[in-house]
Amino acid sequence: MRDYRAAAQGFNYPHTAAAALQGSLEALNACVECCDRHVGGNRIALNCEGREGSSAQYSFEQLQQSAARLANVLRAQGVGAGDRVAGLMPRTVELLITVLATWRLGAVYQPLFTAFGPKAIEHRLEQSGAKVVVTEPLNRSKLDEVHDCPTIICVGAANDASDIDFHMALAAADDHCEPVLLGGDAPFLLMFTSGTTGPAKPLEVPLRAIVAFQGYMRDAIDLRPEDNFWNLADPGWAYGLYYAVTGPLALGHATTFFDGPFSVESTCRVINKYAISNLAGSPTAYRLLIAAGSEFSAPIKGRLRVVSSAGEPLNPEVIRWFADELGVTIHDHYGQTELGMVLCNHHGLEHPVHLGAAGFAIPGHRIVVLDEQHNELPAGQPGILAVDREQSPLCWFAGYHGLPTKAFVGRYYLSGDTVELNPDGSISFVGRSDDVITTSGYRVGPFDVESALIEHPAVIEAAVVGKPDPERTELIKAFVVLASAQQPSEELAEALKQHVRQRLYAHAYPREIEFVSELPKTPSGKLQRFILRNQEIAKQQAALASTASA
Repeated sequence: MRDYRAAAQGFNYPHTAAAALQGSLEALNACVECCDRHVGGNRIALNCEGREGSSAQYSFEQLQQSAARLANVLRAQGVGAGDRVAGLMPRTVELLITVLATWRLGAVYQPLFTAFGPKAIEHRLEQSGAKVVVTEPLNRSKLDEVHDCPTIICVGAANDASDIDFHMALAAADDHCEPVLLGGDAPFLLMFTSGTTGPAKPLEVPLRAIVAFQGYMRDAIDLRPEDNFWNLADPGWAYGLYYAVTGPLALGHATTFFDGPFSVESTCRVINKYAISNLAGSPTAYRLLIAAGSEFSAPIKGRLRVVSSAGEPLNPEVIRWFADELGVTIHDHYGQTELGMVLCNHHGLEHPVHLGAAGFAIPGHRIVVLDEQHNELPAGQPGILAVDREQSPLCWFAGYHGLPTKAFVGRYYLSGDTVELNPDGSISFVGRSDDVITTSGYRVGPFDVESALIEHPAVIEAAVVGKPDPERTELIKAFVVLASAQQPSEELAEALKQHVRQRLYAHAYPREIEFVSELPKTPSGKLQRFILRNQEIAKQQAALASTASA
């Protein structure tokens, strides 16, 4: 295993590496990088598993030919370099063909998550100015409600004469389409932030980001030639599109799609059927899997070599469970749509790993912690996680497309997340800046309290927020989802409070606990604490108004 510090120093900060990187990326095409370069020997590029157990495999050769055909179809609709093509598709081979065909023309692929409703789709299509949207029958009806919808290509469009039928058009198209080569700063993806605190904002991902995606797959995921890889994330979101599609394919490695709803049964089936040894997903998915206990662990024990987690902080209880029940190491990884993954416990690099810490900066990035005046903080003091762009040659984010941003201050990109630098250079996650709780003069990160709650066998999930309180500024309130065999009670609530108090410290336990059936999350599974916090503020304001009127 390579040493972490040697790998990080190998980038030779700051200017030599940046110049070398830019100079090597003058003629790029994402379809070439993720498909054409790996043609030969009928190597498998995609494993497709249907929800009912149907399966198919596709080679790089097959994808190259289909992508060239669809590229010619798109070109006939006026799509050229820099134009946008949107995909409203489940995880099927047609999705991957659409992505590769778009890239072949030097055009920009825009994902649309299949759980979006018409208004969310309309906003994104309007912002992007997409010329074509590719979809399939289950999602096609949503586009009827989209104002000024672009040209539609539909898989199985025989019943709608106004749509272009995906497979009929492919069959009639020429299978040769020369890829359009562009500079490293040309965009190949148009992403949207999740929009949890405002309208979703568009951002362009440049071709040179592929180098950063490859580095993550190699160093953090530790993707090896002998691995069978599956990333549970949906390609409608950044982690799936960056690291279930672009990253593995750019390394010439097969990826896996499952076209169906998440369940314990389907997860075990895919892991066993395709001998998955390298798995990536989110803490939300992992918590649901470990709640099933031996129903999940027994069928797959011995299959997995390494497991990676991203999307939100990984609770220590999940780390321990995977080690104890499956004998496998699961590592926490941190990133954003704007950055890709930048802070990780690396499976492929040797460095200290501390339970609950987010890890070290990915080689090619310099991560720092800043105070409110944007000065770099030493170890032991919480502050804002930031990327030093002058010494991060792999940092590609340049701002939101067509919109101003306050995320840049001088040489730094401000993530909006509160973290703490550890003495060894690793970083521990505290929470989103607006999630951190101030209670009786103490600052408490919700993640620590949530992790302590999840350690209790009665708890599956927990969300912790600060509830306005006249004496303490805020008091800690927890919203708890119980295991199926558990019943809410005052006795259980008190037991959970004492459980947290004993594991953390006297001021950091939840003084209120509310049992709920589910927690608010984004479509990609990230916890939306602000919704719960706003609910508490609204309740308090209503109570004050009622008291005043009385």
